[in-house]
Amino acid sequence: MKKKTTSVLRLLAAVASLAILGAVTSTLHAEDAAPAPTPIAFADAPLKAQTTYLQAALTNGDPTATNIAPVGIAGHNAWMMVSSLLVLMMTLPGLALFYGGLVRSKNVLSVIAMCFGITAMVSVIWWAVGYSLVFGSNFGSPFLGGTENFFFKGVTSDPNTSYAYWVSQNIFAIFQLTFAIITPALIFGATAERLKFSALMAFVFCWMFIVYFPLAHMVWGSTGLMNGVWNATAKIPAIDFAGGTVVHMSSGWSALILCIILGKRVEHGHAPHNLVMTFIGTALLWVGWYGFNAGSAVAADGIAANAFLTTTIATAVGAFTWPAIEWIFRGKPTVLGFCSGAVAGLVVITPACGFVNAGGAVIIGILAGVIPYFACTYLKHLFKYDDALDTFGIHGIGGTVGALITGVLVDPAVNANLGGAPAVANGLAKAIADHSLVVAQAKAAGITILLAVVGTVVIGFVVKLLIGLRPTREAEHQGLDITDHGEEAYNN
Repeated sequence: MKKKTTSVLRLLAAVASLAILGAVTSTLHAEDAAPAPTPIAFADAPLKAQTTYLQAALTNGDPTATNIAPVGIAGHNAWMMVSSLLVLMMTLPGLALFYGGLVRSKNVLSVIAMCFGITAMVSVIWWAVGYSLVFGSNFGSPFLGGTENFFFKGVTSDPNTSYAYWVSQNIFAIFQLTFAIITPALIFGATAERLKFSALMAFVFCWMFIVYFPLAHMVWGSTGLMNGVWNATAKIPAIDFAGGTVVHMSSGWSALILCIILGKRVEHGHAPHNLVMTFIGTALLWVGWYGFNAGSAVAADGIAANAFLTTTIATAVGAFTWPAIEWIFRGKPTVLGFCSGAVAGLVVITPACGFVNAGGAVIIGILAGVIPYFACTYLKHLFKYDDALDTFGIHGIGGTVGALITGVLVDPAVNANLGGAPAVANGLAKAIADHSLVVAQAKAAGITILLAVVGTVVIGFVVKLLIGLRPTREAEHQGLDITDHGEEAYNN
């Protein structure tokens, strides 16, 4: 036990060392950095250039031809700050309440601690290296970004024009941080009530480097392997607007593997301890998801407006379809069914929200209410894995459905970037015109599943070997709130 505790302390010490090293390195960078070239001032530019620049700012366009450096615009920055807050709210308190209500009362604090612990640790890793490994570029690699933004070097209020012309890079970095936070947190719905907190934190630390950072760069990075919209040299011209592969498939498939490695709970099968808490968590997730999806336009523009619309429609249809199926097959529509259908609708629309029209959103909502329902109620029992809170059924299966159906329902009329220069160069525009985009989507989904499954197997067994994954049988009976955190949620 002493050796296992020492291993955890070493892991946490490594995180603290990153923080200290970053503080020192940032200071050295500030002293050594060469002065940036002075951009042409807006006031000194010709009138025609000024007019073109302002038009580009208004329409979220490219101002490069004006030779005036882009700046963070108040409206776009304001929307992205609000979006960042909304997505953070999805984890704290949205996911904590959603998962917390579904577990037994003796484990609710372990869910809250999981959400808080992941938020804190991932934030430090993101500042130190994560943001740069995802959104940097000096590696020139389709798999990882670079080192140029380690410890947020160069992450200022000026835009990173590889990703946004009119949003300050510091805001963009925090917006993307909120995605990096919630993604690993989703995994542990499958392992609820039987995974030690120390093992959870060690797993997340490794998973971010082995699974999340490479996958996020491949899908969203400027040199990413599967960034069909923005990387002209992407080998797989796939599309994922807000994280069907990066967030939902990666977490869902990792959840399946980890819950199989762990085995079933000692006390398998129970009713949620507080469905009111779960409902409140669902409502917060739905509201927060507007930041998640519409915010992924990285601007307050027409594409964001379309994502806002399609997110609403698909979620509502999913929330209607799931309990309707329950009513048909089980005689009653349940509150848990409404909550599950809403979350499934949100998951499946995520990769498609900025690429499909309202009709497509309706189809996606129906699929979200039907396919994850049967995955959660029949597939799980058929294969006898203990996905405690249906993370795989909703996020793994739902995310996969979303990634694939995006390739079928894509509508270039709602997003001009689908026909932009990078999309033409890498073949995305042709694939859409030929109705063959689903092939690239299937390749992206396959790579995501492979990375998540292999990464989770390796990390899971290494952590199990070093510090163990499960608490003792007695501790599991007593509950993780007491055994891991020394607290109780309810003191009656």
